[in-house]
Amino acid sequence: MKRLSELRTGARARIHSFEKNDVFLKLMEMGCVPGEIIKVEKIAPLGDPISIAVAGYQLSLRLDEADNIFVDPIPS
Repeated sequence: MKRLSELRTGARARIHSFEKNDVFLKLMEMGCVPGEIIKVEKIAPLGDPISIAVAGYQLSLRLDEADNIFVDPIPS
């Protein structure tokens, strides 16, 4: 298990869980639910923000938000 913030561009993963904090509900409302498959589309030159594909749309996350999402990487 890794944090979403640790993945590289092009990596795919399945959302496993979240850290329990104030960002949890916001992420769930944006489609980041456990079991959902995501793909890291782009990472900004300085690493923040990152763009992911989730639930059929593009979502940009700040690095501190991505740090709260635990994922299981899917081998490519």
